[in-house]
Amino acid sequence: MANDKVIGIDLGTTYSCVAVMEGGKPQVIVNAEGARTTPSVVGFTRTGERIVGHLAKRQAVTNPTRTVLSIKRDMGSNKRVTIDGTGYSPEQLSAMILQKLKADAETYIGESITKAVITVPAYFDDSQRQATRDAGQIAGLDVLRIINEPTASALAYGLDKLEENSTILVYDLGGGTFDVSILEIVDGVFEVKATRGNNRLGGDDFDQAIIDWMKAEFQKTNGIDISNDLMAIQRLKETAEKSKIELSSAMVSEIHLPFLTADATGPKHFQAALTRARFNEITAHLVEDTMEPVQLAIEDSGLGPEQIENVLLVGGSTRIPAVQEAIKRFFQKDPVKSVNPDEAVALGAAVQASILAGETQDLLLLDVTPLSLGIETAGGLFTRIIERNTTVPTSKTMVFTTTEDGQTSVEVHVLQGERELAKFNKSLAKFSLDEIIRAPKGVPKIEVTFDIDADGIVHVSARDAASGVKQSFTLKRSSGLSRTDVERLQTEAKEHFEQDRLTREVIAARIKAETLVGDAERTLVKYNGVVDLGEVKQNLELLKEALGNEDCPDIITLVEKLDSSLMEVGRLLYTSRGAVADGGSGTAAVEK
Repeated sequence: MANDKVIGIDLGTTYSCVAVMEGGKPQVIVNAEGARTTPSVVGFTRTGERIVGHLAKRQAVTNPTRTVLSIKRDMGSNKRVTIDGTGYSPEQLSAMILQKLKADAETYIGESITKAVITVPAYFDDSQRQATRDAGQIAGLDVLRIINEPTASALAYGLDKLEENSTILVYDLGGGTFDVSILEIVDGVFEVKATRGNNRLGGDDFDQAIIDWMKAEFQKTNGIDISNDLMAIQRLKETAEKSKIELSSAMVSEIHLPFLTADATGPKHFQAALTRARFNEITAHLVEDTMEPVQLAIEDSGLGPEQIENVLLVGGSTRIPAVQEAIKRFFQKDPVKSVNPDEAVALGAAVQASILAGETQDLLLLDVTPLSLGIETAGGLFTRIIERNTTVPTSKTMVFTTTEDGQTSVEVHVLQGERELAKFNKSLAKFSLDEIIRAPKGVPKIEVTFDIDADGIVHVSARDAASGVKQSFTLKRSSGLSRTDVERLQTEAKEHFEQDRLTREVIAARIKAETLVGDAERTLVKYNGVVDLGEVKQNLELLKEALGNEDCPDIITLVEKLDSSLMEVGRLLYTSRGAVADGGSGTAAVEK
């Protein structure tokens, strides 16, 4: 019989952790090997047996081609890992890790577990969140909620501080991802004010910097490039992680790797000393890369660094002294170290699990969506319907219209990102709304609604107000973001802000110009001889010529001139007749 307990799971890139609420406090569940965290590693023995966790990590050196590490970085993608002729998706491999955590929890609790809260990086997009939920379902878990890792950490930190009101920044540098979130804790309400991050930055990258250094040192000493020696590289990976950990407390890490490889002259050994100073030097760019999202999150929140009362460090990589020093320099205060960085996310997930199970009732979590969501409109523009950092769950409807007379179908192209032009943002889905009642352009009203649930998963619908025809769906996982897509969306939006703004203005001007041309031509026919239309004629010809030139830089000015001359005609008609002139349609854009 299933237990009512709901477990909290931190499905990490390098290590995972599971926790449960006991006696009003979250407790980490020790795994079958007696450890509090489990390596996120899946392996297959030479006989085809599947192993997960510590056993899989141990065989990585001797059996690298049948060992899968850091699969979380590929969640939401179509990547397949082929082992012994069988292809495995990231969801399948993640489910194997979740099954191991579920089994350990059942051993600890003594009954079957079927429900869980699973955490994801705050900057995971819709397809990555869907993939995580799918992995849970594959593992036999009813995933009650997907929550952001920094938010979960804040829950773990704030559980004993419900009497206090405070503003905290969570700096979460894990094995493969980096997130920063700013939260306000007021009377038991945890409200996320802003979030930023980088889905391709974490402890793995610090390890890789050490690996690259060791490869270069080995080649310098022995003249051998070992980049394609899988077993040697796996030994370097294992050593790099150990050296990184050592350098958090020691000033030098001594590296000894006998029989690393061999050539015609015999076996080759590797021995070197990596100092903390040299480690800081080769990883300085990685530390620096974490500080820009910190700055951007603070700007998004509308707060100043001095208003951040506490900085909470989460993730094993925050033990790196250079990371702690960077935080201290930026905020001019020591970060909080009261929560175990390896366990905070799982502990917070357990708190959220207890809230959903009805065990904890004096807490409320208000999270946000990390990227803006919207649709493509006329001229290839991106129209935001839900802005980034909007509290979820949320729902918003905007009304759009057609761009052609008699149009009976519209394509709704759903996107996610921060650029002004649709082509520069992440395409999530396309669908058609058919059977629209035939009408002149600009008349139909198409209601597009975006719903984001508490998991941050998007539901979209489009409805023709006249016919009542509706099309709706939940966005399913697509190919996912590439390794730099999410970061590029934010960086490029900042770099190209002015260029995008000008492009948007030109496109909007061309749309308005098409309507003004029609208005002007009708005005010339209707009021010829009534008032002076010379200026209208002149400006109309110039604008029509500009519309035939795709690269005309003056179209904005020409639109303003024709608009102004038409307004002047209207003024003259009012003053001369004291009557209302017959105006134009006044609608030029797709958005109503």
